[in-house]
Amino acid sequence: METLYHQTNKQIQEVQSLMGNLEKTDRQSVHLLENELQARIDQIFNHLERLEILASKEPPNRRQNAKLRVDQLKYDVQHLRSALQNFQHRRYAREAQEREREDLMSRTFTTNDADTSIPIDETLQFNSNLHNAHRGMDDLIGSGSSILNGLRDQRSTLKGTHKKMLDVANMLGLSNTVMRLIERRATQDKFIMIGGMLLTCVFMFLVIRYLG
Repeated sequence: METLYHQTNKQIQEVQSLMGNLEKTDRQSVHLLENELQARIDQIFNHLERLEILASKEPPNRRQNAKLRVDQLKYDVQHLRSALQNFQHRRYAREAQEREREDLMSRTFTTNDADTSIPIDETLQFNSNLHNAHRGMDDLIGSGSSILNGLRDQRSTLKGTHKKMLDVANMLGLSNTVMRLIERRATQDKFIMIGGMLLTCVFMFLVIRYLG
């Protein structure tokens, strides 16, 4: 298990390093880098499935610690996947806006018999402002989606960790008072997470309403 654990941890660090190159990669090559990152992330998830099986087969005195280490790796790679999806969403939106702008610039404008002119400059300015507003909305929605995914991942990890802490507490013979304190802290963390999700949704709604 140790060999596969260190190999998976190294792969996560390599993906983190490659993620920093996304913004610097040219448009012709960025999709290749995205595909490579996605393939590496999929491979890491396959390794994590194997690690979970191996962790469950560890001796009882080492099993809880092994599972916690695997959960930490899973938490890290889930954040990397969310970051990649967020970048792809922003790239798709930006490319669509650029295509729309090119179509608008290449469109042929004509005048009728009454010599009615079309205020092209004002139209372009309006569309530019509209695209900027859409880009801001897309960025906010993408960021909000990434935050919500991260909060859901944290909630899942906290629930698993909470259960394992209770198991460890039972193994060590801790008192009922200490166990109640642990449960109370987990409940507080849950309310904090729900409050953060609600505030994020309200903020996104207000921004979208303002830009609209």
